[in-house]
Amino acid sequence: MFTPVEENGCPAPADRVSGARRWLPLLVLALVAGAAYAGGLHRYVSLDIISERREMLRTFVEEHWLLSAAVFILAYVAVVALSLPGSAVMTVLGGFLFGWPIGTPLSVIAATLGSVAIFLIVRSSLGAVIAERAGPRLDALSGGFKRNAFNYLLFLRLVPAFPFFAVNAVAGLCNVRMGTFILATVIGIIPGALAFSFLGSGLDEVIDTHLAAEGDCASLANPSDCRDALSITSLLPPTLLVAFAGLGFLALVPVFWRLKSRQP
Repeated sequence: MFTPVEENGCPAPADRVSGARRWLPLLVLALVAGAAYAGGLHRYVSLDIISERREMLRTFVEEHWLLSAAVFILAYVAVVALSLPGSAVMTVLGGFLFGWPIGTPLSVIAATLGSVAIFLIVRSSLGAVIAERAGPRLDALSGGFKRNAFNYLLFLRLVPAFPFFAVNAVAGLCNVRMGTFILATVIGIIPGALAFSFLGSGLDEVIDTHLAAEGDCASLANPSDCRDALSITSLLPPTLLVAFAGLGFLALVPVFWRLKSRQP
């Protein structure tokens, strides 16, 4: 019978909690996520919603700052934990509401908490089952995480091409140590959080320019052709994406160095 790897490797160790209790967290998460999608909550995590309600949001923050910060963190945690699209929008919102010096740490804290929730749920619910069924077939996947868990996670966090949920799930499946997971997550998301929060702090100007362009278009053409939704990609310069990719590959330098040093 296959014996699961115990530290920093896939698959995860067998969970001592058996039966339905082991699957309860994953089941609850799936039900809540399904209800959120069915209720259309993911549609509210958009720049257009921020644009339509920016004055209301700003007034609420001015009158209830601490409550606003707490609600923002809880909402951000829910977006990450339920795998709703919009974590980048939430970071932009943090910069818009609180300014980038405060929005950045709030976003980092919230994104990390949501990631840890997914990490623990996947590790406790799926890890043992996959370990028992996959056996040595996952050795190739586990090798990298056993030797360089921190660097691999840091790379996956820095490069925006990898979905946030997928990184959390793989780390949980591969039984990465909690401390390693949290440290790599915090360090890996700081550059993106800083960049998106900074964009959010200047969102007012972007919204005003966008609305002005829509008004000009409506005066010259069919108004139905002028509605163009705001998107994260429209805010990001291509050079920023290249910079993220460069940081990600920089995180793999120690891995390449170790591989090269082992060659005869």
